[in-house]
Amino acid sequence: MQENDEERKEDVGDKEVTEIKEVKEAKESKEPKAPKEPKAPKEPKAAKGEGMVSLENTPVLKTRHAKISEEDYLKELSRLHVELVKLQEWIRVKGLKVVVLFEGRDAAGKGGVIKRITEPLSPRIVKVVALGTPTEREKSQWYFQRYIPHLPAAGEMVLFDRSWYNRAGVERVMGFCTDEEYQEFLRSCPEFERMLVRSGIILIKYWFSVSDKEQEKRFLSRTKDPTKQWKVSPMDLESRMRWEEYSRAKDAMFAYTDIKQVPWYVVDADVKPHARLNCISHLLSQIPYEDLLTTKQPMKLPPRKKSSGYVRPPIEEQTWVPYKYHG
Repeated sequence: MQENDEERKEDVGDKEVTEIKEVKEAKESKEPKAPKEPKAPKEPKAAKGEGMVSLENTPVLKTRHAKISEEDYLKELSRLHVELVKLQEWIRVKGLKVVVLFEGRDAAGKGGVIKRITEPLSPRIVKVVALGTPTEREKSQWYFQRYIPHLPAAGEMVLFDRSWYNRAGVERVMGFCTDEEYQEFLRSCPEFERMLVRSGIILIKYWFSVSDKEQEKRFLSRTKDPTKQWKVSPMDLESRMRWEEYSRAKDAMFAYTDIKQVPWYVVDADVKPHARLNCISHLLSQIPYEDLLTTKQPMKLPPRKKSSGYVRPPIEEQTWVPYKYHG
């Protein structure tokens, strides 16, 4: 009997311990837990086609920035124009030979950037080359031959609005060259450019990347604007339908020609003002130059010679443009 009483006590004790544990766990479950550290707020998801720049087949997330104001854009463009004039003078005085290639999709904004670069510069020093369709004679030449006469002499800069890379793009996609000609271009182009660099030419290559959504928007704008309709050719319309084929051609071109001596610089061209400022700023950074303009003596206009009795003929005897617009 004594042993049974002890066993009952042990059973009661076990039950009490179990009940105490259950009460304790229940209290702990009711007690508020320590607050967790707040998570960083998630960035809002961009709408489809926004916040992304399509470097052809490879979408790359880009930092979203508000579009620069017109006032700030013009102010910064004016400042860059002054720097371009300084660079032009440096090229002229030092006898540099500079070649800049502008490539990219149709409606990517290459022409607009070229216009902003050349606007304050002398056409005798900075020249634009935009070759048309090759003639039958040119087709029979060595491929690079038609571009060589346009290379700069000392003290000049040449801007190619499309260049020898037509073979890797338009000609490849549209079937204007054979597979053998295309393969030979990919082999010989890097050597050709290395040769130009060894000869003393500063060669800079820009690829303007535009998303398919933005390109479509610009094409529609051109079809509605009479002053821009000339920009839309049958070839442009054909290329618009072959987006993926051009993407593949561009990828292959980069794989062979993005070389250490002459790399490709990709310009995000979805926002035109940003593309123009970014490209011009980068171009200025690629050629070390000094300000030779402010070191000159201030220009003074010499006095005019005194009149020797010259009398101008009557204005009625001259043919004048009609004075149609006036205040």
